[in-house]
Amino acid sequence: MIQVENLTKYYGETLGVKGLNFQVETGEVLGFLGPNGAGKTTTMKMLTCYLPPTAGTAKVSGFDILEQSMEVRKRIGYLPERNPLYVDMTVQAYLDFVAQIKGVRPSALRAQVDRAIERCGLTGVARRTIGKLSKGYQQRVGIAQAILNDPEILILDEPTLGLDPKQIIEIRQLIRAFGGTKTVILSSHILPEVSQVCNRVIIINRGELVAVDTPSNLRSRLTTSATLRVKLRDESGAAARANGVLAKIEGVLRVGEGPPSEGIRTFTVESAPERDIREEVARALVGERLGLLELYREELSLEDIFLQLVTEEVN
Repeated sequence: MIQVENLTKYYGETLGVKGLNFQVETGEVLGFLGPNGAGKTTTMKMLTCYLPPTAGTAKVSGFDILEQSMEVRKRIGYLPERNPLYVDMTVQAYLDFVAQIKGVRPSALRAQVDRAIERCGLTGVARRTIGKLSKGYQQRVGIAQAILNDPEILILDEPTLGLDPKQIIEIRQLIRAFGGTKTVILSSHILPEVSQVCNRVIIINRGELVAVDTPSNLRSRLTTSATLRVKLRDESGAAARANGVLAKIEGVLRVGEGPPSEGIRTFTVESAPERDIREEVARALVGERLGLLELYREELSLEDIFLQLVTEEVN
């Protein structure tokens, strides 16, 4: 659906992005990650033909962003970081106006606008002035304008920026609903957002590609050991007994003990990443009549992955 080849942008002598190569499959929801200033918005603007690249190119549905930009624009719905709203217009009037600009046929305009309003949950506010709506509803209007001409691809740049937690959840659900029917690129620096919405992630830093993969594959690639978190009732002699029991389990590399807190002892048990020793640990502790309260396997979060990759890239 989207094929990016050596995409590069300089602003004078300042690097925007350099040598990006990746592809996005049909129906995929792709997260585009990076710290502020990493080049996310620059890449979005090039893919939507808003900015020309300094070098390289990209193809969208087979059309080149340089040589066939009008064809590319017909196939993309774009919500930039700064929502392009006319706040003195009503939702209905604004979407009618945008539909005309996008070349929606007059005979289909009413149906297309009504469909976008319904799909984005705007039915109850369609006749209200945009400037009087909450930020969450304004973001919905921005997404509605992006889908008016039923594009194959949606590119959303920081769509939940500045929203409250309830509004963020609502916009995430809306974006998730597009997966499978549309190809979606979601640019964000909010890592939990990407992990909850996207199938695959691209991470860039200082304008260069750091990683392209699914979160689970990145997690496997970066995990050097498996870590179990164990909580026991803090009884007399429990700490020494637990240390002895855990150290004897085959595959255990290291046992760490935290300070007691409110009658609880916490241990971390590290093993080789390919070994799942949860059952053996539980059986051994229960067999020694130790008060097992909690046992779970810690995994790298997307935030951990991001920080590790960016740190490696900087170093």
